[in-house]
Amino acid sequence: MSDYLTKFFFEIYPYVCLSAFLIGSLVRFDREQYSWRSGSSQMLRARQLRWGSNLFHVGILFLLVGHAVGLLTPPAIYHYFISAPAKQLLAIVAGGIAGVLCFVGLTLLLHRRFTDARIRATSTTMDHAILVILWVQLVLGLVTLPISLSHADGSVMIQLSEWAQRIVTFRAGAGDMIAGIAWPYRLHIVLGMTIFLVFPFSRLVHVWSAPIWYVLRPYQIVRRRGGRNPAPARRAVP
Repeated sequence: MSDYLTKFFFEIYPYVCLSAFLIGSLVRFDREQYSWRSGSSQMLRARQLRWGSNLFHVGILFLLVGHAVGLLTPPAIYHYFISAPAKQLLAIVAGGIAGVLCFVGLTLLLHRRFTDARIRATSTTMDHAILVILWVQLVLGLVTLPISLSHADGSVMIQLSEWAQRIVTFRAGAGDMIAGIAWPYRLHIVLGMTIFLVFPFSRLVHVWSAPIWYVLRPYQIVRRRGGRNPAPARRAVP
């Protein structure tokens, strides 16, 4: 039974979740564009939202980039710059700082959404559920930090990287890489995949619409009325 569960959750379940993530996002964008938004409640308790949202987004963006680079970079590449133990220590320190920032921000957002009656009235069940899932996932990630310190040779990090790389390259035997891994890592992976599964059905879809293009926006010509200052002023398009 244990081997079957390992094979399902670490070889089959990732593809189920990633398929739902991509196909579900496309279907929702095509059929329910009106719901394609973050559902902001910034008019209510704006100060707590500002602190919580900023800390959460700074932390989560750093964690996402760190996980992607850390898990998907082959050892043959990063060994030119850093050893596996040093890479793991860097991940623990940097990830710990980002995790604490994200934890504080997400806790503020949870408190705000669950304790304010007006915000609860404008929230859906999925709004509450996704915050709880993210919070539990973050706590699990923080729990793995002291466990990682107990094996400073980076061996577990290499196993997790090999698992992720086998998944994205469709290679067999990904589940074998999880053998012997402590349960917080396993649960962290499964819950992380579950976030991809529920992504298209939550407000998280607004991530796809992150205004990265805003940084590269063109300039517009603004001409003032009257003849005193005929030179046009240039400013970025809002």
